[in-house]
Amino acid sequence: MDLTTLIGLVLGLASLLVAFMLEGGGLGALVVPTAAMIVFGGTFGATAISFTPEELKKMPYFFKRIFTESKVDYVSILDSLVDTADMARREGLLSLESKLGDIDNKFFARGLQLVIDGTDPDLTRNMLEMEIEAYENGEKVGVEVFMTMGGFGPTFGIVGTVMGMVTLLSHLSSPDELGPMIAVAFLATLYGIASANLFWIPFATKIKVKTARDALLMEMVLEGILSIQAGENPRVIREKLMTFLPPEIKSIIVEQEALQKGA
Repeated sequence: MDLTTLIGLVLGLASLLVAFMLEGGGLGALVVPTAAMIVFGGTFGATAISFTPEELKKMPYFFKRIFTESKVDYVSILDSLVDTADMARREGLLSLESKLGDIDNKFFARGLQLVIDGTDPDLTRNMLEMEIEAYENGEKVGVEVFMTMGGFGPTFGIVGTVMGMVTLLSHLSSPDELGPMIAVAFLATLYGIASANLFWIPFATKIKVKTARDALLMEMVLEGILSIQAGENPRVIREKLMTFLPPEIKSIIVEQEALQKGA
C-alpha cells in the first residue's frame, strides 16, 4: 500500500468534512445522489468518449499503481551493474550468462542478454531506448485519463448547479423551499471541484512521478549496459552511474563510502 496516497486522501477528506461540521453543517446535507449522479456519471461518460476501449481497459492497472507502493532500489541496481562490469572485465562478456538468473530487474536482464548475444552497441542503445519510450507512453495513458477526468469534473459540477437552478426557478412561488434547493444545486459544483482536486488530478500526478522515477532507473541501467559492453573500468562506470541517482540517495552512498575509507 502506498501510504502517501492513503494518508493524503484521508487528510484531504477529513479536512473538508471536519471544517464543514465546525461551521455548523451536518454530513447528511452533503449527500445528494442526484448531484453525484450528474457529476460522476457525466465525468465517467465524457472520459469514456474521449478514449479507446483498449486504453480504458488499463484503468484497473493504473488504480493499482496509484495505491501500491513499488520501491526503486537504485543502490542495489547500481551495485549489480558494477559487479557485472567487473565480471565482464575479468571473465569476458559470455561469462555473464550465468548471472542472468540472479537479476530480478527485467529491463536489466534484457539489456544484458543483448550484450551477451553480441548485439551491435548502437542497436542495443536503440532497442533499449525504444523500450523506455514505450514504457513512458504506456504510463502516459493513465496520466491523460485522470487529467481528463480532472477537467470534466468541475465542468459537470457547473452543469449540475445550472440544472438545479432551473428547477429552483420553477419553484419561486414556494419561498420556503428555495433555501434547501439552492444548497442542493451548489453541491454539484462542490462534488465536481472536490473530486478533481482531491482525486483525479493528484492521481495523474502520482502516476507521472512514479513513471519519471522508473524511467530514471531504466536510463541508468541503459548507460550501465552500454558501458559494460564497451569494456569500461568498473570504477569509472560507478562514478558515471552515480550521476543518475537522486541527490538524497547519492549523499547517503557518498557518506557510506567515506566511512568505509575511514575505517
